[in-house]
Amino acid sequence: MVFDVGETLLDNSREWGAWADWIGVSRHTFSTVLGAVTAAGRDNAETLHYFRPGFDVAHERQLRKRAGVGERIDSGDLYPDVRTGSAGLRKAGLWVGVARNQTARAAELLRALDLPVDGLATSGEWGVTKPSPEFFERVVDMTPAEAAGDVLYVGDHRDNDVVAAKAAGLRTALIRRGPWGYLWADDPLVRRDADWVIDSLHELPELLGKA
Repeated sequence: MVFDVGETLLDNSREWGAWADWIGVSRHTFSTVLGAVTAAGRDNAETLHYFRPGFDVAHERQLRKRAGVGERIDSGDLYPDVRTGSAGLRKAGLWVGVARNQTARAAELLRALDLPVDGLATSGEWGVTKPSPEFFERVVDMTPAEAAGDVLYVGDHRDNDVVAAKAAGLRTALIRRGPWGYLWADDPLVRRDADWVIDSLHELPELLGKA
């Protein structure tokens, strides 16, 4: 069992609000444009380019860090079912991991939360990002699974999580929360490639028991 992070384990509302504050637009305006970008199926980072064409996300992250408003992840950002859901899966005998398109710094912040998981990695550490097949090869390699089909990848994004993981041979589940999860829960590609669509991590032990 391997989880995505943003809108799977973490509510991204505060971080997107921080970006809106950083570039000087209202949070309402920012979230509206983010929604339009999401609905168009484009990368959410493109939202920043609408307000500042040519926006260099990596450079601006460094500027935010120097200004004392850099990346931050704390327990308050976790969805309520994360600790209990992950612990329940481990108690049921499953290996539980986390792998996501995020910076190496985000990996440090996530590890500091001491989540009940067996492994954790980010694209910033691996040097490869979703939806590339190489990312999911690394996901499988981080687990004790003998084959890709023995790994369930859980995320909220149709293209980066469900479709890409299924193409790499993994089993998949889309979690219906955050803008992407709700928008794509009934999408034809999700219906084709997701083994399950869930609303909570607490559903997984029973579903896996029936599989």
